[in-house]
Amino acid sequence: MQILSIQSHVAFGYVGNSAAVFPLQRLGHEVWPVLTVNFSNHTGYGEWRGPLVAPADVAAVIDGISERAAFPGIDAVLSGYQGDPAVGAVILDAVAKVKAANPDAVYCCDPVMGDVGRGFFVRPGIPEFMRDEVVPAADVITPNHFELDFLSGRTTTTLDEVVAAVDVVRATGPRDVLVTSVVHGALGSEELDLVAVSDEGAWAVTTPLLPITPNGGGDVTAAVYLAHLRTTGSPATALGLTANTLFAILERTLASGRRELELVASQDAIATPPTRFTVRALR
Repeated sequence: MQILSIQSHVAFGYVGNSAAVFPLQRLGHEVWPVLTVNFSNHTGYGEWRGPLVAPADVAAVIDGISERAAFPGIDAVLSGYQGDPAVGAVILDAVAKVKAANPDAVYCCDPVMGDVGRGFFVRPGIPEFMRDEVVPAADVITPNHFELDFLSGRTTTTLDEVVAAVDVVRATGPRDVLVTSVVHGALGSEELDLVAVSDEGAWAVTTPLLPITPNGGGDVTAAVYLAHLRTTGSPATALGLTANTLFAILERTLASGRRELELVASQDAIATPPTRFTVRALR
């Protein structure tokens, strides 16, 4: 599979393309990374260096890839954090051109906007842009629980409510939805779920809630889920492989005591995911 991944890049650590490209390559896929920023490190450190890439420059790089006659061979476009609607417009334009060249290509969007406990952490107007323009153009989206509630206009506390909210969002365009970091039931729960919903049904996987919240986990999740979904054709299978892969990465990261994801050290778990957690059908 060939993937056009339009995301941020950091030299130190793992977020955006720096988090997505290696797992995709370890799974055997070709990736054409296009950078929207080129930072020294992610902004969670509070200080960073390096430039934002101007939307026109992002578009120019994509045009250069097109000039290599690459678009007919691209199977998927992947995007994550979009800090500027102008960059979002460039991504949507690229998606349209790729699909014109290859009608079987899909667009996978991680609609990064905020999280439980933090609220929105993007610029004003970005959540509405994601909801009204980007998500309807996507085939696959991977929101977290907080982002799902915003996209659906609902407040969800049970798995049934989560699935119903996903159906609201799916009615706007995307057919496959993976919801990450789903917390339900009693407050202080020590478990969380990943929930996948498609035309074929709905499924969940429950994993322990580890005391770690490294940056880049969502970027890895979106990339790995997209890869397994397109390779296996089964949302349930892709969900199980993704959940087990991410837990293995997070568990190794926690054991290391380091702040950044242990992607390289976890490469065997990426290539051959363990089978610790099982998928169950919700409908």
